[in-house]
Amino acid sequence: MEDAYKQLQFVVGKIREIRIKKSMSQLELSVNSNLSQSFLASVEKGKKQPSVLTLLRIASALNVSPKVFFPEHETTSKDETKDLIINLVNSL
Repeated sequence: MEDAYKQLQFVVGKIREIRIKKSMSQLELSVNSNLSQSFLASVEKGKKQPSVLTLLRIASALNVSPKVFFPEHETTSKDETKDLIINLVNSL
């Protein structure tokens, strides 16, 4: 469970980081992703957990690949990565 929490913190931090790097306001991201601004603010603060579909919408609105939300581990096999993602989704 600890790993899933760390992963979630990474994801929400990455959303904010990319949004700011692209000089995009939460309102712009809201419009581009068709998500409410208050929801996005809650996600960035870690108060709400985005679903996989929501992450895909946010990635599309930020014009990035969804894989940026998942850190790469050189020593992690594809099966381990798959298990990590499944555990993350199941913890939502």
